[in-house]
Amino acid sequence: MTVRLTVAQALVRFLAAQHTERDGERRRLIGATWGIFGHGNVAGIGQALVEYADVMPYHQGRNEQSMVHAAVGYARQSGRLSTHAVTTSIGPGATNLVTGAALATINRLPVLLLPGDTFAARPADPVLQQLEVPYAGDVSVNDSLRPVSRYFDRVTRPEALVPAALQAMRVLTDPVETGAVTLALPQDVQAEAYDWPEEFFAERTWVVRRPGADPTELAEAVRAVRAARRPLIVAGGGVHHSRAESALAEFAETTGIPVASTQAGKGSLPYDHPQDVGGIGHTGTATADELARAADLVIGVGTRWTDFTTASNTLFASGNVRFLNLNIAPYDGHKMAGLTLVADARSGLTELTDALRLHGHRVDDEHLAGYTRAKERWEQRVDAAYAVHDPDARPTQPQVLGALDALVDERDVIINAAGSLPGDLHKLWRARSYDQYHLEYGYSCMGYEIPAAIGVKLAAPDRPVWALVGDGTYLMMPTEIVTAVQEGIAIKMVLVQNHGYASIGGLSESVGGERFGTAYRFRSGDGTYTGAPLPVDLAANAESLGMRVLRARTVRDLRTALAEARAADTPTCVYVETETADTVSGAPEAQAWWDVPVAETATRPSAVKARELYERHVSTRRRHL
Repeated sequence: MTVRLTVAQALVRFLAAQHTERDGERRRLIGATWGIFGHGNVAGIGQALVEYADVMPYHQGRNEQSMVHAAVGYARQSGRLSTHAVTTSIGPGATNLVTGAALATINRLPVLLLPGDTFAARPADPVLQQLEVPYAGDVSVNDSLRPVSRYFDRVTRPEALVPAALQAMRVLTDPVETGAVTLALPQDVQAEAYDWPEEFFAERTWVVRRPGADPTELAEAVRAVRAARRPLIVAGGGVHHSRAESALAEFAETTGIPVASTQAGKGSLPYDHPQDVGGIGHTGTATADELARAADLVIGVGTRWTDFTTASNTLFASGNVRFLNLNIAPYDGHKMAGLTLVADARSGLTELTDALRLHGHRVDDEHLAGYTRAKERWEQRVDAAYAVHDPDARPTQPQVLGALDALVDERDVIINAAGSLPGDLHKLWRARSYDQYHLEYGYSCMGYEIPAAIGVKLAAPDRPVWALVGDGTYLMMPTEIVTAVQEGIAIKMVLVQNHGYASIGGLSESVGGERFGTAYRFRSGDGTYTGAPLPVDLAANAESLGMRVLRARTVRDLRTALAEARAADTPTCVYVETETADTVSGAPEAQAWWDVPVAETATRPSAVKARELYERHVSTRRRHL
């Protein structure tokens, strides 16, 4: 039996029938489709979404990149079991997807991209928005999505959709391979009819597997843990992707091994768990970083070992340190020359716990007591950063976080991605639940927060969702506020005004760049941007886009505004200007180094001094072989 449909109609109907299953939980794989229409997709995918509006929900976006961010936020909140599709026209609509695709792939989060493409049959050549490539007739701007996609195909004939669509679903649901998946759809092929086999539209359930550990690798891992005297666990994003938080807690409680977390892994244990020692690396806590420097075995669970985590390979300083990498991806398992335990995080942790329990293995009491005291001292530093001495003064950035910390409970979700906030949050935020802390720091993409908050809220409509946004990020991409207002999606936004790229300003100063080009100020007499702050009213801008805005001038105002925003059932912004324009924050300084190369030759004293300090740090870097 066959049914005659256009390629676009067949694809939408196919997507509506795809499901995932893990641990008995069955979810719809493609929960909805985001779209902005132009000549490259309006008559194909656009018409199909109208045709099948009863089975495929649609969301109207304002920017193609931000539509991908919304889909990614939804996918992360859904534990990678469900995601959204994103359709665009050809040309700039398609190339606007590239940043979002890179973000999804780097963070190992599934999203389906459906950009329109130029005519497959080439009845006219070139067409509007077509890139002409003299050396190749089969290249279009969509080929820019190849390096940032985990799977890419161009559907140039109707019947080619069948294998392409099935491969796309395979990659989206593969816990190792997942990321952005792109099906480029020529505009003429989208509208072309074909007789499709009914079986193509049958419901399919893609099992998201949990592979266990190889017995030989498991035995070697057990020996390594038992031999260690100062072990440390580093929890990465793979803990959350696997929903392995309970298994990690059991492993840590059984062995007494402390748990530090990357940006993606923070919240793997709640902040008040006895074994949680906070963030690790350049933006980590003193407790975690001191444990890392002394560790003889570092157990990485679901981490990619980025430079922020390793302090650019200067953090793990013990001469006899070894690494044990529990990771579902062999590529990541072999990093740091570590012992590999290739397995799903939950399965691997459970097997490792059971094996160690048989031996009664546990760290000695002195090690446990030492990191417990260090953790208590760090919590006192957090209290000091949050402390308010004058409630009628303008707040510092840590005091903004402290006011929010005092208000939320385990249901709230906090979203951030770029600027000075990620460092403060990693050091200071007290995560109360496994999915409260939502930091996109794989790509650290300015503009992520607002659309991602929409995606999270769509996945978790009963939870308070907060987008923490700096002024630089806000100016990059505020457009999806309109979407939140249109759809009645009650996100909460905390808009922090510090008059520029405060994070990069601080970095610039530390590497001899003298904060050049990082402030949002008028030019002064010498041509630099060091004049008065620009008279830009971001609160009025957000209000003009339809958002309710609460202005907080003091700490007292801030507390009242945050409580009002949390109770609101419409999109609400809390606008606050922090204490000084040039201060990144009052949080504790970095507890570990980060490699940003400094000019080797310079005449300006700031750069010469920065280079001297840089060379001292570089001398401590090592390759773990």
